Amino acid sequence: MLFSMIQNWRYARIIKRSTVKEPQWEWAFSQLPILRGLSAEERAALRDLAILFLYFKSLEGAREMEVSQQMALIIGLQACLPILKLGIHWYDGWVSVIVYPAEFVPDRVYVDDIGLEHRSNAILSGESWSRGPVVLSWEGSQHAGIIDGHNVIIHEFAHKLDGLNGRVNGFPPLHKGMQATKWSKVMAEAFDDFGGKISANTPVPIDAYAATSPAEFFAVLSEVFFERPEILYSLYPDVFDQFKQFYRQDPMARRQSADAGLAGER
Repeated sequence: MLFSMIQNWRYARIIKRSTVKEPQWEWAFSQLPILRGLSAEERAALRDLAILFLYFKSLEGAREMEVSQQMALIIGLQACLPILKLGIHWYDGWVSVIVYPAEFVPDRVYVDDIGLEHRSNAILSGESWSRGPVVLSWEGSQHAGIIDGHNVIIHEFAHKLDGLNGRVNGFPPLHKGMQATKWSKVMAEAFDDFGGKISANTPVPIDAYAATSPAEFFAVLSEVFFERPEILYSLYPDVFDQFKQFYRQDPMARRQSADAGLAGER
């Protein structure tokens, strides 16, 4: 109780001392259609979370790139959207966000199941290390929140939430009242169904990369949940319900509110 009070006091102090002005926040929000529909209370809470995120995390440019304040705000707001109703402590245990100008190829050697060494040559727009940094490409991040169903920032930070149970396996820590057996059943059935669709070349409005593993399934579907919730609800309503409970948000209701507001302005 006392620790919580001291922590909240510290958070309030950090937020109060932020040097980012309201016009700068307004600009950042205006660049991110994914944030339309947030209530005034949610916008304020997301802004405060982003202030804490940018205080506790180190955003480092790679290849001589400098991370500007505008870039930091774009990244911070999207990174904090998944934890809007969870809290900044869900990102404890690591510090760095490394930002490349464009896609990158990590120089990495890994050992396969039979002991052979391989060098990775995959071209990436983002990656997340267990208890290590999140790595992003600015080219893939600056327009991530345009509501096209893809969001590299949400994807990589979903991996961070997933890994809080000790392994990145599509099974994040569940809240009191959520059932582990229900989560496992719903996710496994959807993963198998999605994999079957991809194998059969059935057109699906979700990135086929989701079929590679349960961890990627969780991360890709988290992108869809926040960017195009109606797609996730249409294809996998039980997954949508589990995500709504886990993230404690309803992006579909938020999107409907935003659409109604835009219609009223016409």
